Amino acid sequence: MSKVDSIIHKQKTFSNGSKVLVINTGAVINPEAEAMLQALHSRSIGGIKNHLKVLAEKGPEKFLSTYYVGYGHKSIGDCGTCTIFIENVSMLTAKAIQDWPLYSGQEASTRYIDFAEQRFIDPLNNQKSKTVLKNWRSFYLNGLKELEPFLKEKYPLNKDGNEKMYTKAIKARAFDIMRGFLPAGASTNLAWHTNFRQAADHLMRLRHHPLEEVRETAQAIEEILNEAFPSSFGHERFKKTEEFNQKWMNDNYYYEDKKGADFKLVKNFVDKKSLKKYKNFLKSRPMKTELPKELSELGTLQFGFLLDFGSFRDIQRHRAVIQRMPLLNTKHGFEKWYLNELPKGLKEDAIKFLSKQEKLVGGLKCSPETKQYYTAMGYRLPNRLTGSLPAILYLAELRATRFVHPTLRKRAIQIAQTLLKEFGSSGLTLHPDDDPDRFDIKRGSHDIVKKT
Repeated sequence: MSKVDSIIHKQKTFSNGSKVLVINTGAVINPEAEAMLQALHSRSIGGIKNHLKVLAEKGPEKFLSTYYVGYGHKSIGDCGTCTIFIENVSMLTAKAIQDWPLYSGQEASTRYIDFAEQRFIDPLNNQKSKTVLKNWRSFYLNGLKELEPFLKEKYPLNKDGNEKMYTKAIKARAFDIMRGFLPAGASTNLAWHTNFRQAADHLMRLRHHPLEEVRETAQAIEEILNEAFPSSFGHERFKKTEEFNQKWMNDNYYYEDKKGADFKLVKNFVDKKSLKKYKNFLKSRPMKTELPKELSELGTLQFGFLLDFGSFRDIQRHRAVIQRMPLLNTKHGFEKWYLNELPKGLKEDAIKFLSKQEKLVGGLKCSPETKQYYTAMGYRLPNRLTGSLPAILYLAELRATRFVHPTLRKRAIQIAQTLLKEFGSSGLTLHPDDDPDRFDIKRGSHDIVKKT
């Protein structure tokens, strides 16, 4: 048995098959001990070796429980980090965990994973709900079968092309199209790398989330963090604070906009006069170079646009901007791009199928929040995005390329064009993809695979 195999991790498995695991790296100086050392280092000029002696003699347990948990010196919690692996939870739970400004981690990609056998989370667990989910899976699988030969004919391989990479790119394109027909209840895996302070702060909100699955996951995370790091968790709960968080999560958490503008610059609070002082500097910005964060002080912009939930999953990764969590429903229609990419016969079938599914989902007896599990990710939702000029410029350039899903790329290009219109006279330059809509087989190399 290798050393890695012998390490014992802390984990909790739900009755429905979901799992939460806090990894133990096997370090001699564990995260709690490291947090203690940094805290001691901030209060003494004796040097780290002296602190190591204190650690060896006394250990981190009493120190962390006294100063971090007991006295509430929250900055100490910034010094200890851990990685939490969360498996077989819905897309909705994954998005809730990632809905945090300082989230770091990874999630399974719908571009490289075939959801033929992925579990669909079914909170209602009755005949009607099972039928809805079975229908989504059947259409998804049948669509993939038809799409691959259709796409190979539409995008033939050049005689000098790499066949292996081409095949993966075709599959990725097929997954990109058919992901629109996956329900948000489809299960996924994610990892959350966080420090102790951020974990505790985020869990304070998650334990009051409108969805029971999210609340159960938050509770499981809290329990295993208590097991893995008993001196750093178990904070006192204050009734008024809990009531305040519960009210926000129940009454205001989900963002809805009945009008749902297709695309709009809602607010522009950037001080253009001050920005012009940097005109020559802005003109000189090289490709793939971010603007200095100091320019964030000049103000913020806010954009509003409709975006399908599948692409919202992608844009939500940008932590430097603020985005509200949309409530997934069918009110704003299904994104036409997914339909237009299908062969003619399949497109006609899809339109009829969606109409049938909408009626079935509408007939489910449950809350709007629970209906999200049975609603496909191709439905459009209002998205409100707020951020500084450096943050939004970075987002626009990164997402306006041929390797980004087309429905998100379209919005990124619109944002980029708006930035040029508003700030081009102030010297702002952009470095867009010269042919963003071109099918590029290099996307087939973006997967992470085991070498054979």
